[in-house]
Amino acid sequence: MNTTTILVTGGTGGLGGHVVPRLVGPGRRIRVLTRSPRPAAPGVEYVVGDTVEGVGRDGAMVGVDVVLHLAGGPKGDDVGTRNVAEAARAAGVGHVVMISVIGAESMPIGYFRRKAESERILAESGVPWTVVRAAQFHGFAYGMANGMAKLPIVPVMKDVRLEPVAVQDVAARIAELAFQPPQGRVADLAGPEVRSLESLIDELPVRHRPHLRFGLPGAVGRAYRSEANLAGAGAARGTGTWTEFLEAREAARP
Repeated sequence: MNTTTILVTGGTGGLGGHVVPRLVGPGRRIRVLTRSPRPAAPGVEYVVGDTVEGVGRDGAMVGVDVVLHLAGGPKGDDVGTRNVAEAARAAGVGHVVMISVIGAESMPIGYFRRKAESERILAESGVPWTVVRAAQFHGFAYGMANGMAKLPIVPVMKDVRLEPVAVQDVAARIAELAFQPPQGRVADLAGPEVRSLESLIDELPVRHRPHLRFGLPGAVGRAYRSEANLAGAGAARGTGTWTEFLEAREAARP
């Protein structure tokens, strides 16, 4: 039996934690790059490294067939992607799959711009690649909405509409792509609903407070009003809804 070795960056994060278990199986060797040492788990090896610092990347790539580049954060995505792409090319990796964000090239926000630059870096790296753009995860939308809902007067950006997607839906798509040939940029993946930020706040199981509605100024406001952050025609849709996410979160509370 041929063995496929898959390296996952960000494999211990919110998305990676859902992807890695989906990869484990016969004929598969799963390796996770992590900043802190961890003991091996059934079917999973952990190696210490950091994509942004470039530490451990070369050793982690030895013998790897596919890289799932899921590591990311508010800063350094472009640097981390360059480090991963360079190491993958040097190691002869046959496929790099990367997660990005819908509207990467359109939203005038630093995080989006760094994702767009990461896509460019990977496309020009010489490594066969696949990029899937996803909408904001439910957990991210929850952090934004819940933080606002706790204020004495809730500031509501009336222009902001989101398509929050279940992390499980994105994880399933990433795991599928890991075992498919490189495809370049594939269909975007968004949630099943387009929701205003205000509607997300109103559905939270918290005390409801007065709202102060305002429009975002400048380029960011124009981008949201033009729905540059939303998926276009041909996008794939997950099935997990905001309501289901909140119900599951409440059910899991001690």
